[in-house]
Amino acid sequence: MATDKKPTWTFLTNHGHVLLCIVRDPVIRSRDIAIQVGITERAAQSIVADLIAAGYITKSREGRRNRYSLNPALPLRHPVEHDHQVGELLSVLASKLNSF
Repeated sequence: MATDKKPTWTFLTNHGHVLLCIVRDPVIRSRDIAIQVGITERAAQSIVADLIAAGYITKSREGRRNRYSLNPALPLRHPVEHDHQVGELLSVLASKLNSF
C-alpha cells in the first residue's frame, strides 16, 4: 500500500543528506541540494558551511560553480560511530562515488 505521507523521521540527519548529495555530484548547487533534501536553500548553505568548518569537505571555485571534495578519512562524529570514517558510510550509501 503506497502512501504520500512524509515520514516523521529518517535514519540520516540533514547534514548526512547534504553530504550524500555532494558526494554524488561534487558541483551541485545549493538550490539543488535544498530541493533534494527538502530544506530551504539557506539551510543547505548553512549545512555546507558546517561541513566545511568541520573539515569533512573543501570548496573550490570552478568558473561560476563551486566544486566540493570530501575528506573520507575523518571519523563520524557520534561516539557510537566514532571508530568509523565518513568515507565508509558514504561508500555504502552512494550508488556511485567520485574519486576522493
